[in-house]
Formats: sequence, structure tokens, C-alpha cells
Amino acid sequence: MVSTISSSSSSAPSSCSLLSSEFFPTRSTQPFKAASLSWVSSFPLVNISISSIADPPTPTLNKNSVVRAAWTRRSRGEAAKKPNRKSWKQKTDMYMRPFLLNVFFSKKFIHAKVMHRGTSKVISVATTNAKDVRSNLPSLTDHNACRVIGRLIAERSKEADVYALSYEPRKDERIEGKLGIVLDTIKENGIIFV
Repeated sequence: MVSTISSSSSSAPSSCSLLSSEFFPTRSTQPFKAASLSWVSSFPLVNISISSIADPPTPTLNKNSVVRAAWTRRSRGEAAKKPNRKSWKQKTDMYMRPFLLNVFFSKKFIHAKVMHRGTSKVISVATTNAKDVRSNLPSLTDHNACRVIGRLIAERSKEADVYALSYEPRKDERIEGKLGIVLDTIKENGIIFV
């Protein structure tokens, strides 16, 4: 609090009288007003006593707030509760075999592409529907077309500095026939399957 220091004998305001409560309003001199725009009224009133500092309240422990040790292995019951949790192979396979070959056979064409799993970026594409391939082939779906697509995929993958691919067959898909020809042609042209 600001103390009032003034001399009663002087009529002109001195430096001591500038510190009076006339110039600096305090809570002791002015009553509290709800609509006051004074800077003093913006401070909240806080009652601090020595007893509240000496005896702090004791915190209560909640059973759920205790940090438990991490489990290294999941039990069967825990695995049954979380069936969608990925295995180690599912988590790391994208990094161990990053380039994935995708081959699609339609009634009219053969499409093949190599994708990077992490970024979903297409590395190389070959299709019998392309103008340069379509004009040179008598049939767009026979075994000769499969060999051409395999050779194009291998060449374009090498241009992109990709020398190892992986192929995941779909459910109930056998690697034989046209698909086997495409994969064998890619292997013959210097690409390793991992």
C-alpha cells in the first residue's frame, strides 16, 4: 500500500504530495466498483494466511493414475481384445520390401506397375493399351504380350534404379500361366524378386 506523505504547511504541491492517494488510487481509499476502469481493480483479492502455506492439502491417489510397467509380450486375452493390431512382419514389411509389383489382366489388355509402398509413388508402368505397344502386337492378351510387358517393366525399373521387386499374390491366385510368364520375363531381364 502506498502511504500518504504530505506536508500541511506548504500550499504548492511538492514531490512528496505527488505520492498521495489522490494520484494513485488504492483499495483502502476507494470503494470497490464493478464498472471501475482503474488498474487497481483488475487485480483479484487474494487472502493468504500462514496456516495455508504450512499445511498443504495431501493429494489423493487415484488407482488409474499409477504408471504401470510396459508389457513385453501380449497375453492371449489381450490379443483377443485387440485383433486389429499389426504383427511385426506387417509393420516392417513395407520397409524390407519397398517396391511392389502389381499385375492386372483384363479381357482386352495387360497392365503392370511397380509402386513404392512407403510413398505410394509409381516407379514404372507398362500396359498393352499404350500406343507404341498396341501397334506392334497382334494380340494384346496372349503369351507374347506377357513377355513384352515383363521386359518393359524390367527395363523401366532399371532406369529408375530399382533392381529388386516383390510380388504378393492375391487370395487363391496361382503363379502360373500368363502371370508366371510375366514374372519369369522380369527375372530373366535382371530383376531380383525378394
